Amino acid sequence: MKYCYQCLQPDTRPNTRFTETGLCPACNYWQQHKQIDWDERTEILLEIVEEYRNPDAQYDCIIGVSGGKDSTRQAVWVRDKLGLRPLLVCLSYPPQQVTQLGVDNLSNLIELGFDVIQCCPGPQTWRQLMGVAFENFANWAKATEMALFSAVPRLAIDYKIPLILWGENPGLQLGDLGTLGRTGYDGNNLRNMNTLAGGDRDWMLATGLSEKDLIPYDYPTIDEFEQHGIQVIYLGWFLGDWSLLNNGMISGLSGLRFRHDPPENTGDLYGVTALDEDWVTLNQMIKYYKFGFGRATDYANEMIRLGTVDRKTGIELVQKYDGMCSDTYIQNFCDYIGITPTAFWEKILAVTNKDLFDVSGNQIKPKFTVGEGL
Repeated sequence: MKYCYQCLQPDTRPNTRFTETGLCPACNYWQQHKQIDWDERTEILLEIVEEYRNPDAQYDCIIGVSGGKDSTRQAVWVRDKLGLRPLLVCLSYPPQQVTQLGVDNLSNLIELGFDVIQCCPGPQTWRQLMGVAFENFANWAKATEMALFSAVPRLAIDYKIPLILWGENPGLQLGDLGTLGRTGYDGNNLRNMNTLAGGDRDWMLATGLSEKDLIPYDYPTIDEFEQHGIQVIYLGWFLGDWSLLNNGMISGLSGLRFRHDPPENTGDLYGVTALDEDWVTLNQMIKYYKFGFGRATDYANEMIRLGTVDRKTGIELVQKYDGMCSDTYIQNFCDYIGITPTAFWEKILAVTNKDLFDVSGNQIKPKFTVGEGL
């Protein structure tokens, strides 16, 4: 395990690759960031917008939203700055999973004047797949994230809205290099991101569910994209101030409400992520035990690049908060899929990366030193 020499990105992040000098993809992009002609990028975006602007249609583009910081910023900016008419699409969680904060923030978007469509996959299938995904992969979100990412292009095809506006470029801004497209703003390779895992559904079909049951989890094929002229555009590529904190502050001015949980419960240093549900925090904790980094690392990396903290302070934050998750969230999740917290921790201990952590009884201790690695 090695760390980027500038931030705290480890080389254990899936689909990442450091430069020969030891710089992670996100820091490498950030160095180029300083030389970018943002006026030129704005001109490129305006050309794209004009190509897809359709005065005869009800909507010019489609945006996936959760009611969180990124989607709220995008929706308001696209409407008020670009003059587009976006249709917002939200994949709705079952009542046991969604937070009141998430409900309020989605309602805020509606009150801001946006049209919002909620996609609601069958709750019994949702719960079944969540339980099987946790049992098979210790990743309860393996199925739900497929539905989350598939909902927007599926609706874009059904509503004949070819332009999809997405947030950050995961390849350039996070380091998931499989998502890189023909240009920095081309998002049609989003299908290759680690989250979608190549669209493998064999494990879902093995549960006895039918192809019809799994339609909401089926990301459109390349042929479907081409047939319907679907184009995903990463808006983050055009915005020089795109970041966790900036998006949170800007969206807060449009009425977005934030978490008040301490970082000891979530690993979230500022309470601006995963506003619509609590269980992503479990996945961030599990990610930490699998790959040696979690949500606090993502925060620290961004702050180091922005210069708001130095690397030493970032290390202290990561050591203190990475992998944090409230016992209440774990209990609620276990109740939902029908297991005990003991069974939950048995699974986590079984999948913990033994190259990175010492596991003794119920104790998990890192072998690595944050910022130094192994």
